Amino acid sequence: MFGASLSRILLRKLFDDGIHHIRCTSTRFLCNQNQQVFPRYSSKVPRSWFNGSYANRFPPLNDPLPDLKLPRCLPDYVDPCPTTVTTLSNGLKIASEDSPGPAACIGLFVDCGSIYESEQFTGVTHLLERMAFKSTKNRSHLRIVREVEATGGNVGASASREQMGYTYDTLKTYVPEALELLVDCIRNPVFLDSEVQDQLAKVKTEIGETSNNPQQFLLESLHPTGFSGALGNPLMAPELVLEKIDGSVIEKFYYENYTAERMVLAAFGVDHKKLLAIAKPLLYDLQSGPVKVPKSTYVGGDFRYRADSQNTHVALAFEVPGGWHQEKDAVTLTVLQTPMQQTLMGGGGSFSAGGPGKGMHSRLYLRVLNKYQEVQSFSAFSSVYNDTGLFGINLTTGSDFVEQAVEVAADELLAIATPGQVTELELHRAKNATKLAVFMNLESRMIVTEDIGRQILTYGCRKPVQHFLRAIDELTLDDLATLAQKILSSPLTMGSWGDVDQVPSYASVSQHFRAVN
Repeated sequence: MFGASLSRILLRKLFDDGIHHIRCTSTRFLCNQNQQVFPRYSSKVPRSWFNGSYANRFPPLNDPLPDLKLPRCLPDYVDPCPTTVTTLSNGLKIASEDSPGPAACIGLFVDCGSIYESEQFTGVTHLLERMAFKSTKNRSHLRIVREVEATGGNVGASASREQMGYTYDTLKTYVPEALELLVDCIRNPVFLDSEVQDQLAKVKTEIGETSNNPQQFLLESLHPTGFSGALGNPLMAPELVLEKIDGSVIEKFYYENYTAERMVLAAFGVDHKKLLAIAKPLLYDLQSGPVKVPKSTYVGGDFRYRADSQNTHVALAFEVPGGWHQEKDAVTLTVLQTPMQQTLMGGGGSFSAGGPGKGMHSRLYLRVLNKYQEVQSFSAFSSVYNDTGLFGINLTTGSDFVEQAVEVAADELLAIATPGQVTELELHRAKNATKLAVFMNLESRMIVTEDIGRQILTYGCRKPVQHFLRAIDELTLDDLATLAQKILSSPLTMGSWGDVDQVPSYASVSQHFRAVN
């Protein structure tokens, strides 16, 4: 820094003295410091503004430097590592995809969720999620925490209606220790009464918080309203059954459902042979058992919850027949609605949080939120399962405008099912937004690991991302209208929260969709 300042002062002085041929004092000063560096870069042909020694010592930037070895350029495209799957003798599948980088993520996914709960086990899935990484036969909860901290790891558990997931994200160096701990937590839980009671108290608090979150409360209530059978089971444990749940109840449900053929060990950033060498001795003797998938029937219905609030929340939903197993329809639904708000329907709040322009190009934002100032939020949602699902619109508005808002929601759903109402430009933008969402999600190790595990549980294999991108590209406006007509031909499931007396009757709302049927 001192040398550079001194050079600028000396050059300024030379200019002020009117010297025509500038002697580069800064160069001379630095050359005195290292006589071995600059001579090899000197050039005898002056090409600068001045014909002094500066041009003789430094070559122009468009000439390659002598004796400088450039690294090899990266290729324009690198084939991703394939997903390799191995099935053990007991039916458990081990799948992995290698990747460069210092970190890796491993996860164990189980084909078990609230749909497998009988009456005596209601709410157990919710507790199983909260009991993840608690005390085992070999470790206390404190020791588990300390071991995870020692590896700089990050653990997590999630519960859904059809699957459970446990993940451990850490450096590749610690994969053997992480895998052993992960398997121990899933194979050898002890469900201590003290830990169970502690989690039951937290569940009661969580139930209270959900009751104060109308949108989450409504989306959860649509399942017992719209489905008869397994999918009608609550994902969140009802407060009335908490007194019946203890360690023995959780343990019985666990041993009935956590069997080898219903499990997938997935990993991202780990060589498959190395993973197999570590995992096989830990999992080869896990018990097997019969798999019987419970049945669900979509019936539709109306749910209303009266609450003292200035706003009223309403959700209109219909069945998505076929679920994930109808792959083309599932891809079409993803383009129609994904968590990114710039897909075809999209939507959001009256104030678009998350940055300027978020959701501004979606149909529901342009056609509803910009037009009706009384509507506070208006967005599409979906919940998709293996063989069925739900799709619809939820909205929030004042009680005096709720009847008009429900009519607007019905009109928007019908517009999607009407050929010619959606333009090619809207579809093109929705496709690009969906692709962007896919690529952004796949930048996360934990999401890639989850994708590997859940795809194998659902399809029996892991399909490459290019497969889904091609399906998105092949989507047409006719495909969109056909799926929307199929969805809207099912019975309506309707839920409302707030001043429900102002909400139109179930029969009057259903009447809007009679033409589709």
